[in-house]
Amino acid sequence: MTLYYDITLIASLALMLAYVGMWHKHFDVHITLVFVLVPVVNLGYCLFSRSQTLGEALLANVLTYISGCYLLPIMMFTVFSLCHLKLPRWISVGLLAVNTALFICQLYNGASGLIYRSVDFQRTEDSLVFTKVYGPVHVLYYIMIFACFLASIGAMVYSYLRKKQVSRKLICLLFLPVILSIISFFGGRRLFKGIELIPLSLTLALVVYLIIVDKMCLYDVTDTAIDSLVQNGDTGFVSVDFKLNYLGSNATAKAVLPELNGLTVDRPLARVPSMKDTLLAWLEAFRGNEADNTTLLERNNRIYQIQVGYLFDGHRARGYQLFIIDDTPDRQYINLLANFNDELKREVDEKTAHIVAMHDNLILSMATMVESRDNSTGGHIRRTSEGVRLLAAEIQADGAFALSDDFCQDLIKAAPMHDLGKIAVDDAVLRKPGRFTPEEFEKMKAHAAEGARIVHEILKGTDDPDFKRIAENVAHFHHERWDGSGYPEGLKGEEIPIEARIMAIADVYDALVSKRVYKESMPFDQANAIIIEGMGKHFDARLEPYYMRARPKLEAYYTAVNAAQVQ
Repeated sequence: MTLYYDITLIASLALMLAYVGMWHKHFDVHITLVFVLVPVVNLGYCLFSRSQTLGEALLANVLTYISGCYLLPIMMFTVFSLCHLKLPRWISVGLLAVNTALFICQLYNGASGLIYRSVDFQRTEDSLVFTKVYGPVHVLYYIMIFACFLASIGAMVYSYLRKKQVSRKLICLLFLPVILSIISFFGGRRLFKGIELIPLSLTLALVVYLIIVDKMCLYDVTDTAIDSLVQNGDTGFVSVDFKLNYLGSNATAKAVLPELNGLTVDRPLARVPSMKDTLLAWLEAFRGNEADNTTLLERNNRIYQIQVGYLFDGHRARGYQLFIIDDTPDRQYINLLANFNDELKREVDEKTAHIVAMHDNLILSMATMVESRDNSTGGHIRRTSEGVRLLAAEIQADGAFALSDDFCQDLIKAAPMHDLGKIAVDDAVLRKPGRFTPEEFEKMKAHAAEGARIVHEILKGTDDPDFKRIAENVAHFHHERWDGSGYPEGLKGEEIPIEARIMAIADVYDALVSKRVYKESMPFDQANAIIIEGMGKHFDARLEPYYMRARPKLEAYYTAVNAAQVQ
C-alpha cells in the first residue's frame, strides 16, 4: 500500500520539477500553486499510509485536507482565469476565508470535534483502518467542494459556447482535471484494499496541466509589453499554427480583414472560403518560398503591405505570423516621383522627419522597456533627459565649454540610453528594494560597460558618428567620479567626457529628489547640499555655476512632476 503512495508522491514531484523547467513569468499564478500543493497533498497520503499511531494519522490527515480546502478552489480560479472570466473579488476572498476556517477546524479537530466527532485508528501488519464519525462542520466542507466543481464546469461550458477567443482545445483539457477530481471525491474514493484514489487523480491532473501550460505559450499573444504596443497600434497581426489553424488576431487586423471577426480559435483556414485568396494564399506562397514573404493588399482605398514570418515562442517556431502595415503613404510617394519635384522634396522631408522620429522613439521605447524591469526607477529616463536639457542649456549659454547646438541635441537624445546596460543585470539584483551587498553591487556596476557595448551595437550602422560617440560615452562613463573613485574605468578629471559629467549630475539629482520603492523623495535643499558637496569630488567643480543657474528650473520641473503623480 505504501508503495502506491510513494509512487504518486515521486511522480507529482517530478511533474512539479518539469513545470519549473517550463516556467515563465507570464504563467497564471494559480497553475503554479496547483503544482506546489499537489505534492503536499500526496505527501500527506504518503505519511498517512505509514502512520503507527492515531496522532500521526491525524497529523498526516491535515495535509490531505489541503486538497479540498485550498487545491480545489485554486483549480476553480485557474479555470476562470484561462477562460478569461472575471470572478468577483468578494467571492474569491469569501471562498478562501471559509475554506481557511474549515482548515483551522481540522487543525484543532481534537479539541473542537467540529470536523470529526470521533475517530478510531487500527494498524495491523498488512492493513490500516481509520474510522471517522463526521461532525457538523464537515457538511460545509462537502458543500464548498461541490460548489467549486459546479462553478468550474459552468465556466467551462459558458466559455465553450460563448467565448470565441478562448481555445476549445484548452477548455477540453481543463475539463479533465475537474472530472478526475469529481470522480475521486464523489465517485468512489477508494480503490482495492482501501487505497485512496485522490493521489492518483491529482497526479494525472498535473500531467494535463503541463499540456495546458505548453498550449498557453502558443495561444497567449498579448502577454508582453511589445504585444500590447502591437495590439493598440497601427500594425495588424494574425497568428496561425503550422497546421494552418487560426490562433488569433488584433483589432487592427480585423479592421482591415473583417472576415476575421467571424473566426473562432483553432478553426482551420482551409474550411473558410473567404480566406482562400488572402491568408491561405499568402501562407502557401511563404511555405513554398520563404523569400516570398511580402505582398500588397488594396482595401477601402488603402494599400496594405502584408509580411509573413514565423511565430516564435522563445527560440522555438510554433507557427506563422502575418503583419499588416498600412503602406498607402509610401505607395503614393512612389507614384509622385516622376511628376512633381517639389512634391518629392516635401515627401522626402516628411519621410526623413518620420524616420528620425521613429529612431528617437525606438531609443526611448528600448530605454523604457529596460527601465520597466527596475521596479524602483519609474520615469527616471524622462526626468534625467529633462535635467540634462536644462543643464546643457545653461552651459551652452555661457560659452566657456563651447558646446554646439548639435552636441546639445545629441546629448539630450542620448540621455535616455544611459542605463540600457541594466538589461543584462539579473532581476534579483535589479529589482532589489534596498541596499546592495558588495557582490550585488559588483553585478550592478557591470551595467555601465554593458550599456556602452549595447549602444555601440545599436548605432554601429548610423551615419551620425558624433551621436554614436556621445551616446556610448554617456552610457559608459556616467558613473565615473571627478576624483577617480567611480566606475567602470576609474577615470579622473578631464579624462571623463564632458557629456558623461553632465549626465552624472542629472542622474544623481534625480535619484535624490525622486521617490523610490525603498525611500521617499529628498527635499530640494537637502539634495542641493549633497550636489554642492560633491563638486570637485563626484562632479566637475567647473559645472557648479551652471547647476546653480539651472537649479530653479530643475526644482520647478520636479515640483510639477511630483504634483502630476499625486493627481
